[in-house]
Amino acid sequence: MKLTKYIILFLILNFSALAIGVLLMDNGAQSTWYLNLNKAPWTPPGWVFGAAWTTIMICFAIYLGYLAKVSNSLKFMIFYAIQWFLNVGWNFAFFNQHNIKIGLVLITALTFLIIYITNKYKNKTKAKWLLLLPYIIWLCIATSLNAYILIYN
Repeated sequence: MKLTKYIILFLILNFSALAIGVLLMDNGAQSTWYLNLNKAPWTPPGWVFGAAWTTIMICFAIYLGYLAKVSNSLKFMIFYAIQWFLNVGWNFAFFNQHNIKIGLVLITALTFLIIYITNKYKNKTKAKWLLLLPYIIWLCIATSLNAYILIYN
């Protein structure tokens, strides 16, 4: 498969995860439940979340396209599927079910998985692994926000 087709495939899969996550959020950041939480002082404004996730998923799709072209293994696809479900599952656990603890477990697992994927496939992707830095940085921020909410609510 050509690189462009892989990137398009992963763009569709990544943005599908975001769309399903939004559907499972039950009004998400606009819900009374979320608005009344004691949130971290470093919580960014709402528009940052959309901009961040859009950028992350584009960079991630490009990275995955290159990785699929050079790796195309079952193990890689399993890692991707787990990442997809952790990402979607966090939205459901945190926003829909208001289960902050499970949310923290899911986002922490997602963070470690993306770091693991970065390290595992670093040699196969050369400098393209840098495309994962926005994802890793954002997950660290999001994990800290989730942890703050767990501790202070």
